[in-house]
Amino acid sequence: MKILQLGLAVALASGIAAIIVYITGVSKFYGGARVSSEELNALISLQSDFRKCVVSAFCGQNANGLGLQAVGGGDLCQVSIKFPSDTISKWKDPKTGELEGLSFDFNLCEAVATWEQVRNSTTILTKEFIDALPNGWEEYAWQRINKGVLLNGCANKTLCMEKLSLVLPEKPPLLPRQFGRCAVVGNSGDLLKTNFGDEIDTYDAVIRENGAPIQNYTKYVGQKSTFRLLNRGSAKAIDKVVELDERKKEVLIIKTTIHDIMNKMIKEVPILNPVYLMLGASFGSAAKGTGLKALEFALSICDTVDMYGFTVDPGYQEWTRYFSESRQGHTPLYGRAYYQLMECLGLVKIHSPMRADLNRVVEWLPSPSTVAAARSASEKLLRRVGAGARGSWRACSIIKKRDKGKTQDLSKFREAAIKHQQYVKGATMYPLERSPGHGMLCIIPDG
Repeated sequence: MKILQLGLAVALASGIAAIIVYITGVSKFYGGARVSSEELNALISLQSDFRKCVVSAFCGQNANGLGLQAVGGGDLCQVSIKFPSDTISKWKDPKTGELEGLSFDFNLCEAVATWEQVRNSTTILTKEFIDALPNGWEEYAWQRINKGVLLNGCANKTLCMEKLSLVLPEKPPLLPRQFGRCAVVGNSGDLLKTNFGDEIDTYDAVIRENGAPIQNYTKYVGQKSTFRLLNRGSAKAIDKVVELDERKKEVLIIKTTIHDIMNKMIKEVPILNPVYLMLGASFGSAAKGTGLKALEFALSICDTVDMYGFTVDPGYQEWTRYFSESRQGHTPLYGRAYYQLMECLGLVKIHSPMRADLNRVVEWLPSPSTVAAARSASEKLLRRVGAGARGSWRACSIIKKRDKGKTQDLSKFREAAIKHQQYVKGATMYPLERSPGHGMLCIIPDG
């Protein structure tokens, strides 16, 4: 009898376990983290399809017989992108003086987890972000001000606020998914080999970089310009940059600190264009130049992002600007490989003289369900904040309630932006720069 009761108990327990497995999926330990079979299969599929995508991107008749290779690493997160052996490396490491190699290792898990977070983030610095940060004014705000060391950690908060006031909105002026199709236009001289101008002007928003001119080059680069991302040098010459925009409506995004010189120009020129500081995620050594930041900004406000004028193809030999002198070695191979990684994860689409067809289909891209499962697995493997949790606020390591006030009217935004706001339940999510757990600061509605 006892044996029969024991058998029934075992059978019942097995049945319950089977139901749990059916509902939740089989969990396995991989890389020291518990991931489901669905998540593990997503990582396997992601790496396999990624390797095929990198090769297929250069198999067309316009690829000139040159092609990259992607090789799997020691685990499902690791992959290497290799340039052809006859590629000429010109960029030298400023510390060692050694020429760049032809093979680069990437972590697909890091890329998926980080970029999917960017898609939900705001990349514009706001007052509410600084206010919500622990010691935000003393430990962060003064670092975004030129000669901030003289401000003594914003001991005089009023003075710091005055320095930032011209570029610091209270709340984000832009929302995720606010724009549909976006084009990011780089400055490569290879644009002169194309007729992309009319094509670029068809996008909902166009992001340009630094002081790249439009006049006299519209055949190659178009004339539409919605945003312009500025580095330190261009920001100091902001008066010259705004001369490129006759409408005075181009939004200027500065990826560095606010300078006294810039402040004076905004007040006295006067600069009528909207001007903001960029708040971005940290990509470490991948962030070479303004290009990656421009793509990060675009991915935070657009559904789809196409890139022009970045000269990422392996047959490329020498960097030139389409409007000025040659700059040899300006574009490291590492950055070009990283752009290819972004395309084969479905984040961007690359256009160049070698791949000039607007309707070119990028093959072997991951499906949304694969990306979602791979992201969940990646967050667990990377020990990210909120890994494995459900809900739109899972990555929020700092949560603050928004001050009471007039709620934002969403009726003027496109449907995709409204749906995203519903998904995040009205919260605004900010990336925490250089955060070890890559968490986010989230401002949620009051009540």
